[in-house]
Amino acid sequence: MLKSLFSWKVLLNLVVAIGVFVGLVWLTFRWLEYHTNHGQEIPVPNVVNKSVHDAVKILDDTGLEYEVDSATYDPKYRPFQVLQIYPAPGSRVKDGRTVRLKVNPRTWAQIAVPDVINKYSGLAFQRLDQVGLKIGDTIYEPSIQKDALLRILYKGNAVNPGARLPRFSVIDVVVGSGPMRNISIPNVVGLSVKEARAVITKSMFEVGLVEHEDGGKDESDIIYYQDPSSGDVRDQGMQIDLWASKKTPAELRAKIEQLNSIYRMKVDTSLPPVRYEEVHNEPSYEAPVIPPPAPRRETPKPEGQKTETPKPQTTTPKPATGSGTEKPKASTTPSSTGSTTKPTASTTTGQQPAQKPKAKKVVVE
Repeated sequence: MLKSLFSWKVLLNLVVAIGVFVGLVWLTFRWLEYHTNHGQEIPVPNVVNKSVHDAVKILDDTGLEYEVDSATYDPKYRPFQVLQIYPAPGSRVKDGRTVRLKVNPRTWAQIAVPDVINKYSGLAFQRLDQVGLKIGDTIYEPSIQKDALLRILYKGNAVNPGARLPRFSVIDVVVGSGPMRNISIPNVVGLSVKEARAVITKSMFEVGLVEHEDGGKDESDIIYYQDPSSGDVRDQGMQIDLWASKKTPAELRAKIEQLNSIYRMKVDTSLPPVRYEEVHNEPSYEAPVIPPPAPRRETPKPEGQKTETPKPQTTTPKPATGSGTEKPKASTTPSSTGSTTKPTASTTTGQQPAQKPKAKKVVVE
């Protein structure tokens, strides 16, 4: 077994195999050196702050490939100025290596215009500012949509939502200022429906009901009646109803008279106009009538009995003229009430006794 392994034939085959392997490895490395230009390196030129056109020309002369990448626009640098290069300037790279250039763009990146048409102007301005658009002039135009944003203008041309504009572009906006008053209604009788629509829109009115006499929708039908009539004044945005037909107005006389009886009210001008006078009624304030107080009935208080103290009367006895004794005369003293007091007999001793006090009579009416 060992003898067979160390025989000269086996050893010869082994040497041949090792030689073939070494030769293949050497050829592989030689091919790689030739293919990759081993040992042939090129320094990266410094093209920073140059224009992109000059930088591309220099890289082409040195045998290097390039890629141009636009950075965020910076107004401090010139448009298309090279801001950065990778690999860094001075680095050694092989021939054909791709070098990346970062270039300042010509202007700001473009953005899409937001859909703010017919929106309230305050919210529309806020939205435009958020996306980076600057508002220049604000133009007010008569419209029934007061304070609504009607159009966006860029360099005098209308811009639709979704259009792309450079960021921080200055735009003008058209805002509605409210409807115009007392506009004369145009005469569209005799025009086609299509022509009438254009005239009504130009006069800042809107087309209302369009009734075709045959029930169709042919825009070439001729208008034979309109409401309101031409010459009337209305505010902007009011609707004008139209009646159209392929027949002539003479053939539609009955229909026109019927519409006149409905939409044209005749005013009798023979009666004198009624004058209305404005009367200013100032509020009057009357003092409330206070009834006089009812007479208060006073209840007289009973008076206490007054006692009169009679004055003592001294009688002087007259000398007797006869044999008998004369009786004293009764003296009458009138009272304050007109009553007469009865006479009081004198005592035998010649003195008049004290009279009893009488109660005073009080009359209550």
